[in-house]
Amino acid sequence: MNSYTIVYAPQQTWEQIPVLEVNHSPWLPDYGISMTQQICYDDSAIYVHQKATEANILAAHQSPLAQVCEDSCMEFFFAPQSDDSRYFNFEWNMNGCLYLGIRTGRDHAMRLQPKDAVELFDFHANTTEDGWELFYKIPLSFMQLFFPNLRLKKNAVIRANCYKCGDKTVNPHYLTWNPSTSPAPDFHRPQDFGEMILG
Repeated sequence: MNSYTIVYAPQQTWEQIPVLEVNHSPWLPDYGISMTQQICYDDSAIYVHQKATEANILAAHQSPLAQVCEDSCMEFFFAPQSDDSRYFNFEWNMNGCLYLGIRTGRDHAMRLQPKDAVELFDFHANTTEDGWELFYKIPLSFMQLFFPNLRLKKNAVIRANCYKCGDKTVNPHYLTWNPSTSPAPDFHRPQDFGEMILG
C-alpha cells in the first residue's frame, strides 16, 4: 500500500509540497501520459494540485455531472474519516467541469451538484509546456456537511487514491497512484485506496 504525508502548510508554496506519482497503468499500454499530485492542508481546507503530461488534451464536457472521465480527466477519491466507509470522488476536466459524489462504491452513490463548483472549490487550470494542471481546495465546511465531526488535525488518516483517465481521448488511458487489483478499469474500489496522513 502506498502512503503519503499531507503537509500542514497555512501559507503553501507548491515548490515545498511533496509530490506523489500517479504512474500505475495496469490495463492499457503506456502512451507516455503521466500525472503527479500534491496535497496540503490548513485548519480550514485541503488544497490539491494535479499536473498531467499529456499531448492531446480533450475537454469537451461542460455541464455539471457530465461524464468528464471521457475527457482528459484528473481525479481524487478520498475518505476523510477513517471510521466511515464513505468517500468523495472529485473528477475534473480542464473546463472546470466537475463530476462529484459521495459514495461507498460504484453502485452506492449520491451525486453532488454545488451551485458554483468552480467558485466553491476555487478551481483554476492552466496549460503547460507538455500538458495541463489544475488547482482546487476542498473546504472543511463542505466536508462537514457530510462528516459533522470532522477536523483537520495532525496524524489523522485519510484513505485515498489518485487517478488520471481519458476514455475518449486519442490514447485512452487509466492511471492510478495506489495499484489496482481489478482485472478491468475500475476506480471505485475503496479496497485499493492508499493511506494519507495529515502531518
